[in-house]
Amino acid sequence: MKTLILLTAALLWNVILPQNMQAQDQPVSGKISGKVLDEKKERFPYVSVSLLQAKDSVVLKGTITDDQGSFTFPKLIAGSYLLKYQVVGYSDMVKGPFVISSEKLAAEVPAVGMLTTVKQLNNVNVTARKPLIERQVDKTVLNIENSALATGNTALEILQKAPGVSVDKDGNISLRGKKGVTVMIDGKPTYLSSEQLANLLRSTEGNSIQSIELVTNPSAKYDAAGNSGIINIKLKKNSNFGTNGTVTAGAGYGKYGKWNTGLSLNHRQKKFNFYGDINYSRNKRFHVLNIDRVNETEENKTFFDQKSNAVGRRRNMNYKAGFDYFITDNHTVGVAVNGYRSTGKNDVDVSTAIGSQRFETDSSVIAFNPNDYKYTGITYNLNYKGTLDTTGQEINVDADYSRYLGNPDNLFENKYLDKNGQVYKAPFIFRNATPSTVNIYTAKADYTYPINKKMKLEAGVKASKVNTDNNSIFENFVENQWQNDVTRSNQFIYDERIQAGYVNLNKQFSGLTVQLGLRGENTNSKGNSITENKIVNRQYFDLFPSLFVNRELSKNHDLGFSYSRRIDRPDYESLNPFIFFVDLYTYGIGNPFLKPQYTNSFELSYGYKKMINVTMGYSHTSDVITRVLVSDTAKKTLFISSQNLAVRNAYNMNISSPVNFTKWWTSSNNLTVYYNEFKTPDLLGVPYESGKLAFNLNTNQTITLDPNTKFEMSGFYQSAQVEGTLSLKAFYGVDLGVSRTFMDKKLNVKVAANDVFYTQKYHITSALPGQNYRVNERNESRVLRLTCSYRFGNSGVKAARQRSKSSDAESNRVKSGG
Repeated sequence: MKTLILLTAALLWNVILPQNMQAQDQPVSGKISGKVLDEKKERFPYVSVSLLQAKDSVVLKGTITDDQGSFTFPKLIAGSYLLKYQVVGYSDMVKGPFVISSEKLAAEVPAVGMLTTVKQLNNVNVTARKPLIERQVDKTVLNIENSALATGNTALEILQKAPGVSVDKDGNISLRGKKGVTVMIDGKPTYLSSEQLANLLRSTEGNSIQSIELVTNPSAKYDAAGNSGIINIKLKKNSNFGTNGTVTAGAGYGKYGKWNTGLSLNHRQKKFNFYGDINYSRNKRFHVLNIDRVNETEENKTFFDQKSNAVGRRRNMNYKAGFDYFITDNHTVGVAVNGYRSTGKNDVDVSTAIGSQRFETDSSVIAFNPNDYKYTGITYNLNYKGTLDTTGQEINVDADYSRYLGNPDNLFENKYLDKNGQVYKAPFIFRNATPSTVNIYTAKADYTYPINKKMKLEAGVKASKVNTDNNSIFENFVENQWQNDVTRSNQFIYDERIQAGYVNLNKQFSGLTVQLGLRGENTNSKGNSITENKIVNRQYFDLFPSLFVNRELSKNHDLGFSYSRRIDRPDYESLNPFIFFVDLYTYGIGNPFLKPQYTNSFELSYGYKKMINVTMGYSHTSDVITRVLVSDTAKKTLFISSQNLAVRNAYNMNISSPVNFTKWWTSSNNLTVYYNEFKTPDLLGVPYESGKLAFNLNTNQTITLDPNTKFEMSGFYQSAQVEGTLSLKAFYGVDLGVSRTFMDKKLNVKVAANDVFYTQKYHITSALPGQNYRVNERNESRVLRLTCSYRFGNSGVKAARQRSKSSDAESNRVKSGG
């Protein structure tokens, strides 16, 4: 690591410093100024004006026009320049060249009149619209900002519609058939556990999302976490000068009612930008879980028929606020705060019939298991962005502090009945509280240096510190009072520190682009189960190389290859050794001895006319972290835990293609075929191997009925598959939506129906021999929603930048409830 830093420093010293000194030797005294007018020949404020180098059109500086429509570029060296004018809704314009020399120190540009891009054809406005699914060189983008399918849905529900993405019944996300996805929000990892991440995404309203980016093979610039890639959720940020905003309100109904509302505000001046938004929702829904299993020993068989019906009430709020201060055109500082709060209550009724023969009941347990929870999270961010010279040399610095609090409480009331339905022994009543606190401190700096027009160097460092404090408090109700159960209560503290550095070198040749990257991460962690006096210390340093090659074979054909090595550390919930009960006979347990898993990924891609993209991938994961659901024959229970299996070999092929049937009917389709092979020499005392060919199919259809009305259909099919020790049956879903704008597109009304045919049901059996269970699960997935949004205030000019926090990777591993 030290050698890497020294080599990078030497390169920067020998390459950057001489070029800066050369620039300083040239005279700096000239200026170019001018004025911009709109289509009515009136002064046009807040137009973006870029200063370009005339010989190669490289952007040197940027500014915006003032209230009088005027601009000035001072302190220019001798040379020939171009001016580029840009503003939303108007055609880009380039003027020049303008020459600055010792004989001519000032150039006054004639007034420029901007021309609107909207054409009037038979009283119909024709404007460009982004496709719902957009394929880019290094990622796939789901543009849902104006989609009717985002109506009233949460981020987790929208991800289900993304090409190559699948979400299981517990909210765990897979990309192209592989789990281990790093989820980022505005470019910042969330550092949450799978349960907390699912709750955060359930708390994020679709109306606040601009787009979702899918990156299957990230470069060394990103954190090395996430063996199957990165999903980046970009939230909306107002892009207009002056004071403006959007107010949103919506309602939905399945079996129960739901509603949501939100407000977004932005105020932008030339030097300042203030922004903020808040979204709130209430959701009542049902959940059905049925488990049919056989507990088999050498002596006998016991049949369990467990039926669970839950009605949940959830209240979610997420918010953000901040401001940017533009010190100069090239230097900006900002502060931001964002957070969420999720509270809820579930009333759960469980009936467990127990018998020595199938369909015969010898006894039963009737349980009422209510639970409530409160999860909160907040992140404070301080950031700086500086453009150091006219060649594109840039530095970005972020510092973050995040704090997450969780406080779930569970009550379990179990009554024992004989085959005649009569109570035959005293009830067993207990409760469990699991308060948790997570503190995350992170800081990072990223530096970009264009060595020349076709070569670019990127380098950066990052440090993070994470502390989690978890308590599990069990109490039994004995003799009409609560008594602490010391045999099951526990406290678990986990500390983790990571220091990282990376360097990327990008070189463009004729028709060929090559990028080499190397990232180093040093990890120190300590898990301390205080009650049990068990400590697990780990220290490890890893290098993560990456390689990206893209070859343009011809105008219509391009070929790409990528390789990267990545790591997935266990989330904090999985390391916690506590027991988490679903009911008396079903529970989960953490594993403090989990090791990180490592993945080497290879990907080959082919593109034709930017219309058809075919990708073939292979990855090998060692010590793969997998959920294992097994029966405890001695206790006659079913429990789930995370284990390290030996290896997973994953093969996948992805085909994506947008199809334009007509000018008014467009389609985007994605097929992912994959085979995941799991192997381990010892699982429950015997070797285990599993694998199954599976596929995901996503299709999105958009029909433009008129310039103000759009109809959308989204469908997916997930074939049967094997995930670790679980065998999952196929399931599918279809969503419909329509949207219409009014009042010069300021008012938007969207109606959407989710899971129209009510087919999103989960059926799970064991892939392990000797494990006899069937799990059937259903959520309230068929919902009709109506959402209205109204934009107010000024419009027209781009505003503040999107920021990515340095704490995003750590927050993805925190628990946030359900």
